[in-house]
Amino acid sequence: MSTDEELSRLRIEAAGPGSIAAQRIRDAYTGDVLPAEALLTPEKVSAAPGTSNLPPAVLCLGREEELDRLRRILSSGHEGAITQSGAVHGLGGIGKSTLALHYAHRYRGDYSLIWWINAASPDEIETSLTALTHTLVPSWAAEANREAQVAWAMQWLAWHPGWLLVYDNVENPDDLTPYTGALHQGHHLATSRRTTGWPDNAPTLMLGNLDPDDATTLLCRLVFKDATPTARQQADARVLAVELGYFPLAIKQAGAYLAQNRGISCDAYRRTLGSKLAKTAHGSDAERTLARIWNVTLHTLEQADPLAVELLYTAAWLAPDDIPHSLLTPPGTDPDDIAEAVGTLAAYSMVTDTGTTLSLHRMVQTVLRTPQHTNGSQSTRHLRGRGRAEQAVLHHLTPPPGQGTPTEDQWDTLTPHLVTLAATRPPEHHNPPLTEAYEAAGDRLDQQGHTARAIPLYEANLAQCEQVLGDTHPDTLAGRNNLAGAYESAGDLERAIPLYEATLAQYEQVLGDTHLDTLTSRNNLAYAYESAGDLERAIPLYEATLAQCEQVLGDTHPNTLAGRNNLAGAYESAGDLERAIPLYEANLAQREQVLGDTHPNTLTSRNNLAGAYQSAGDLERAIPLHEATLAQCEQVLGDTHPKTLASRNNLAGAYQSAGDLERAIPLHEATLAQREQVLGDTHPDTLTSRHNLAGAYESAGDLERAIPLYEANLAQYEQVLGDTHPDTLTGRHNLSYAYESAGDLERAIRLYEANLAQYEQVLGDTHPDTLTGRNNLAGAYESAGDLERAIRLYEANLAQCEQVLGDTHPDTLTSRNNLARARELVQSAHQLNTANSATEDGQQPPSETPERSV
Repeated sequence: MSTDEELSRLRIEAAGPGSIAAQRIRDAYTGDVLPAEALLTPEKVSAAPGTSNLPPAVLCLGREEELDRLRRILSSGHEGAITQSGAVHGLGGIGKSTLALHYAHRYRGDYSLIWWINAASPDEIETSLTALTHTLVPSWAAEANREAQVAWAMQWLAWHPGWLLVYDNVENPDDLTPYTGALHQGHHLATSRRTTGWPDNAPTLMLGNLDPDDATTLLCRLVFKDATPTARQQADARVLAVELGYFPLAIKQAGAYLAQNRGISCDAYRRTLGSKLAKTAHGSDAERTLARIWNVTLHTLEQADPLAVELLYTAAWLAPDDIPHSLLTPPGTDPDDIAEAVGTLAAYSMVTDTGTTLSLHRMVQTVLRTPQHTNGSQSTRHLRGRGRAEQAVLHHLTPPPGQGTPTEDQWDTLTPHLVTLAATRPPEHHNPPLTEAYEAAGDRLDQQGHTARAIPLYEANLAQCEQVLGDTHPDTLAGRNNLAGAYESAGDLERAIPLYEATLAQYEQVLGDTHLDTLTSRNNLAYAYESAGDLERAIPLYEATLAQCEQVLGDTHPNTLAGRNNLAGAYESAGDLERAIPLYEANLAQREQVLGDTHPNTLTSRNNLAGAYQSAGDLERAIPLHEATLAQCEQVLGDTHPKTLASRNNLAGAYQSAGDLERAIPLHEATLAQREQVLGDTHPDTLTSRHNLAGAYESAGDLERAIPLYEANLAQYEQVLGDTHPDTLTGRHNLSYAYESAGDLERAIRLYEANLAQYEQVLGDTHPDTLTGRNNLAGAYESAGDLERAIRLYEANLAQCEQVLGDTHPDTLTSRNNLARARELVQSAHQLNTANSATEDGQQPPSETPERSV
């Protein structure tokens, strides 16, 4: 259960079908609810033999040993792995994607389906999965929303064996864990520049430069095609390969240039490269080598096809994969001219073209975004390319008159490009319409539960507001407030809290101490303190804000009621149910009077009161109130409204607390199924439901179902919320407890220790969750027989509980009881050892189980 936050941030507006305007709400959803039968179809749908979306095969020489190794990794399996998977990593341009593509084509007949996935971000992975759904069930996918399409693809892969998924250009190995951890019927193959961060049980293949002979052979094949080079030509090619450092991408692009310009020999080309100074690029040796190659190529293209160069510099500022030709076609430009320019770039190996979309190598983009110096002056060509990229995106976000607003599919296509533009914004650069697009795309990602990906958009929006409007303009303050909220939603409280504090100080200075926006900002800061476990600062701030709301807005104003509800929630978090419950009860009565018995906020208040009764152990009042609230939610909001689903989840939790697992587990299962259908497979609320179901299985003693569900859900928490988000930490902690319950103390203790270190780092040394983690780690030490470490940890934890929670808080009593029992065990063991020295049939007394908080 969570408290509502009706003290919203600054008001924003939205218009048009399916639009949402929101500042502080956690989740919002639009669109039609999918029929239940839609989710049953994946098991019944078969893929046609040879189904794939593989790019065309490309020349791959000199990698036979690596191909054999890759085949052994994927076909033979490896000890300790859940599913067969592998990763190819190395420098950009080293040929990782080429090797993976060559493997996929060589062994295509061994797989029922092969799907190539752009994996630079979680959003791009999901986009590739929606393409799989469109391929297998095109008519259904055309009507389904994005989340449902992703869920369908995941279920299809879970049902059907024998597939290969190729994740290309993985930026963060953790992005793959929801898929490698949950899909076990096929092979996973990743390519990445990352050399670290891969799971211990996932074998990796490090790819290096080509062998000198292979590099020379590849260059000759590219330049001379099927003709046999002379001895002199082979010698010149060998010298050029040395100049290129045997670097595969450099050889490929030099070969493409020479193939297009047959009158230039390898030796002449090498001498031209030598005349290009290394200062034309920054970075690694590989980047400087490639910059020299591209300068030669671009000089030639400028003479032959200026439009191709213009198009290349435009694409350099967009997301590297799946750039539609239409996005690169300015108004009034003949699409055939664009297609011809793209063909020229593909011939020179500057881009990869599918006929409708193109992709650039990331290293190509890096160099093209860097200012180049020609004839002693700095070129602005890269900035002109950015200007065209911005215009292209804005043009596609502004449909012609009479065609309405951009569709969901258009937003899905353009959002990765907006994120890239935001992340690469040059200093002192601003574009007001683009700033509005940043904010709209950020809000949309936030509403979809992808808040972490919205942060670059909010950062760019704030930077431009500060630059154009000034540091204390209302829009700047709103942007700062929204960015702080995004940091908070992503679990990054280290950045959220200072930003909230600075914003509040500015609100107080500019608008005054009791302005509505100032009160909102103060409430948001209090909520962030509460999220960080800093109740000593959160509660006084809530109390002061509520007093001001009562004075300025009146006792029954909706914002005052929201502030009272949030204060009650903070009291509950502090374990002060004597103050929390009466405040919840009074607030509910006022909401019933002011808003009505079935207003959504009244339902929220009733739900929170039921949760407080549950926390107090008063299940006789909690369960009937949960049941009545759920019935009203179903009647007023509908069966699948997010508030209804939350109420159903909370009722299942109350049944579980009462030990009524026969009602709790089916209700948890039904709620999870509905959240998967309505919200999507990786929405934070869906993750909460999955986590709670795993806990119910654990309570029923069904660890065979609980532990895999905890593991899969933890992987998704890490991917969606981040490695140190409070919910991720909770998921990791409860998985540790499940390992301990299963008798796997080695894994439990290792995970407890790692998680406690993260609790201390993220939440602080005395946060209630940190205290719980410390208590349970001590219990695991005790279970493992390490009483010396257990007692030391119990003692430290008890002192902190007494200081932070008070002498009679339930967690303090639990900690004191655990310490007393551990000391008794030491004393009993000492007595037993003494007795054993005199008799041979002494017996160890049974030990009690440590009390835990999960």
